[in-house]
Amino acid sequence: MRRTDIIIDYRGEQYVCEMKIWRGNEYNSRGERQLIGYLDDYHLTKGYMVSFNFNKNKKTGVQKLLMEGRTIVEAVV
Repeated sequence: MRRTDIIIDYRGEQYVCEMKIWRGNEYNSRGERQLIGYLDDYHLTKGYMVSFNFNKNKKTGVQKLLMEGRTIVEAVV
């Protein structure tokens, strides 16, 4: 298996979280694809991504994305 950023094991469930520093839309899209790969590795349908954005005019918040039959909950902080 590949190396993931955070895997939380809680009460028999696994939660995979990818952490990124915001470096633009293309880099963010690659991070989402990377997370989909981890979800495949762990046979999960839902994953989490936290993007740290240090731009002054950043748009923060949480959004839910559907990609290839999987759900990504992405937070930009």
